[in-house]
Amino acid sequence: MYASVRDDLRTTLDEIRAAGLYKPERVIGTPQSASVSVASGEVLNFCANNYLGLADHPEVVAAAKEALDRWGYGMASVRFICGTQDVHKELEARLSAFLGQEDTILYSSCFDANGGVFETLLGPEDAVISDALNHASIIDGIRLSKARRHRYANRDLADLEQQLKETQDVRRRLIVTDGVFSMDGYVAPLAEICDLADRYDAMVMVDDSHAVGFVGPGGRGTPELHGVMDRVDIITGTLGKALGGASGGYVAARAEIVDLLRQRSRPYLFSNSLAPVIAAASLKVLDLLESAGDLRERLNANTALFRTKMTEAGFEILPGDHAIAPVMIGDAAEAGRMAELLLERGVYVIGFSYPVVPMGQARIRVQLSAAHSTEDVERAVAAFIDAREALQG
Repeated sequence: MYASVRDDLRTTLDEIRAAGLYKPERVIGTPQSASVSVASGEVLNFCANNYLGLADHPEVVAAAKEALDRWGYGMASVRFICGTQDVHKELEARLSAFLGQEDTILYSSCFDANGGVFETLLGPEDAVISDALNHASIIDGIRLSKARRHRYANRDLADLEQQLKETQDVRRRLIVTDGVFSMDGYVAPLAEICDLADRYDAMVMVDDSHAVGFVGPGGRGTPELHGVMDRVDIITGTLGKALGGASGGYVAARAEIVDLLRQRSRPYLFSNSLAPVIAAASLKVLDLLESAGDLRERLNANTALFRTKMTEAGFEILPGDHAIAPVMIGDAAEAGRMAELLLERGVYVIGFSYPVVPMGQARIRVQLSAAHSTEDVERAVAAFIDAREALQG
C-alpha cells in the first residue's frame, strides 16, 4: 500500500519544490543570539523571535541550571495527576499579576493554549468572531469547537460590527484577534474592539504572543499599549518569544474561565506539565522585565533605524513601528533566492510564501532584537542592497 502513497507524496514534494515553496531547515550550532553559527559560518540572525535578547541571557541560563538541580528535568505527568510543583503555581501567579488578569493556566505551547480555549468555552449556541489574519493556532482552535464561526477583514471595525449585528441571537459571543499579526507587524485596534464588545455584549480574546515583554510602557503587551488591560477577558501568549524563547504558553483570564479550562481543556488535561526548568527560567525573565526599559528602548531604536534605512534604499516594508519588519518581495521563488543571497552575505533571514502568507505576497520577515547593535542593523541593510543588485543583475 505505502508504495503508491509514497509516489503521491514524492509528487507533492516535487511540486512544492518547483513552486519555490519548499522550506529547508538550517541547523544552528550555537545558542540563539544576535549572531549564530550555521554551516556557512557565523551570521547575523534577523529571523528569531528573540525580541529582548533574553534567549541566552546569563541570568536566565543560571536560573535554568539551578532549577534542574532543584526541580528535576521533567514531570512525567499531567498537572492534575502529579504534575504540579510550586514553581508552576508561582509562574501562573506572576503572569496573572504582570498581565493584570485574575488567573493564569500554563500550557506546553501557545498553540495548545489556543487549541484548548474555544471548545471549552463555546458550544453550538455560541459564536466566535475572528480576524481574518489570525494565527493558525486560533484558526485550528476554532475548528475544534462547535460554535458558529464568523470572520471579519483584518482590523476592519465596520466589518466586525456587522458580524456582531448578525450574531445577536446567540448565547455567547467571543471576538478573537492577534495583538500583533505575525506576518505583517500590524497592531490590532484593541480600544475600538473593546468598545464594540461593550456595545454588543461580547467577550474579547487576544493572542499577544508577539507583544508581551516589549510592547507597551511596561512590556505588558497590546492591552497595556491601548489602555484596555481591564477590558480584555482572555489573553493567550507564549514563553517562547520575548519571554526567554524556550517553549510553553498560557491563558491569562477571568478566574472562572481559567478554572473551567483546568477542568475541561483537552490540551491541558492530556499533555505533560511544562518542564520545571522552563517555569523557573521564565520567573527570572519576569524579574528582568521589571528593569528592562533599556532593552525595550534599544529594540525600538533598532526597529526605527532598520525601517528608515530600508525605506530610504527603496525597499517596500509594510507600515508600522513593530519589530517585525516585512520586506515585501511578491514572488515566492524570488523571496527564497533573496534569502539565500543574504545568507551568503552573512545575514540569516527566511523567505515566507504561501501558504504561510497569501499567494503573490511573499516576503522576507525581518525581526529586530535588542541584542542587535547599530552596526548589525546597518550591516543588514547593506546586505539587502547588495543582494538586490545580485538578484537583478
